Amino acid sequence: MEPAAPSVSAWRRALPFVLALALVAFVFSRVDLAAFQRSLARVDVARFIAVSLCFSVGLLLADAVATVPLYRRLVGPVKYGDFVVFRGASYLPSLLNHHLGQAALTWFLSKGCGLPLWRVAGATLVGYASWAACLLGAGCLALVLSDQPIGWLALPLGAGFAYLGLLALKPAFFAKRALLAPLFEAGVAGHLLAVAARLPHMTVMFVGTWASFELFGVDIPFAMALRYVPLLMVALTLPITPQGFGTRDAVASLLLAGYAPGETAGERLAVVVAATSSWGVVTTVWEALIGVACTRLASARVDGAAARSARDPDDAPRSP
Repeated sequence: MEPAAPSVSAWRRALPFVLALALVAFVFSRVDLAAFQRSLARVDVARFIAVSLCFSVGLLLADAVATVPLYRRLVGPVKYGDFVVFRGASYLPSLLNHHLGQAALTWFLSKGCGLPLWRVAGATLVGYASWAACLLGAGCLALVLSDQPIGWLALPLGAGFAYLGLLALKPAFFAKRALLAPLFEAGVAGHLLAVAARLPHMTVMFVGTWASFELFGVDIPFAMALRYVPLLMVALTLPITPQGFGTRDAVASLLLAGYAPGETAGERLAVVVAATSSWGVVTTVWEALIGVACTRLASARVDGAAARSARDPDDAPRSP
């Protein structure tokens, strides 16, 4: 009999939603509501829906291109079709928390592909590292293109080189841990390959986030987009509010209002909030629909893998 999952108090479950409502209320308290409505009315709805759908599907496919080779190298055989289904199924828990979705993906891959759970979890950490490296790279490029002192590069580059140095040294205390072993097995070269494979995925995320503002007339220069859009991407993944609602709006209103059209600060802020809130709602709907469709397929594949394993335990895939 499996041990019962630890209970989570009701207030802890409700806290992210309370924070989201509080942040949204704070942002909208500073918005010119008439300008907000005009911003929504000016948008080409068909184009907006088409772009958001292409973004959601493109992000899923680009994630598969970036991640499947990583799991194949570090864990075992993973098919692109299986990954797309399992990643799509993980979108439902991701609606509450990005990291909860990553945990669901790890579980689906382990059960659906017959792979060791801790190995899959370790490979997922390598994926996290490649994502973080891409964000750091975008931040460094933004600093080079902006008028900020180049000395600021020491912070992100120092963190990156410190991590690579740790991988090269392979201290036994970390390298022999079941969860961390894939990180050290990948090594410096494996991480660099993961970063290269992650670039198309990050490009889709970056361009889609940037385009969501352009649809509302928020004209963000490329150099400034490199500086600010990655911050919005990070805000979406922070385990503070579901889907980044409120968090994304507050960060965008702080950073991007100066690039929005409008005669007053309230009007410019209204345009930015119209962009972030509508984009968040529509992409959440697409993710929910993808999640519902893929969850049924994922459950069938997990059940099929369990049945095959029960018939022939020796036929289950093994880690390399």
